[in-house]
Amino acid sequence: MEITKTAVAGTVESSDIMITVSPNDENKVVINLNSSVEKQFGARIREVIEQTLKHLDIDSVTVEAVDKGALDCTIQARTIIAVNRSLGVTNYNWKEIDSWNV
Repeated sequence: MEITKTAVAGTVESSDIMITVSPNDENKVVINLNSSVEKQFGARIREVIEQTLKHLDIDSVTVEAVDKGALDCTIQARTIIAVNRSLGVTNYNWKEIDSWNV
């Protein structure tokens, strides 16, 4: 699927992450991460975002992630919602999402 418009999910409150997805012309996933714990957890944050995008069949997107210590489940949830907002999706297949086990 292709991201067609910019969408945001999450906040910059403690223990949360703000994910902004935007279309790009590079035909690849670009993740720009801003996190106070990037040295310790940056690779894992990127991995969760990338895996979630893969499950959603998104292969061309720019992701701006502003992390404030979010857990993996929060990162996944914010990524799912940002993508679905961009695509205009309102019905979610929760059983499929639960099976991902990111």
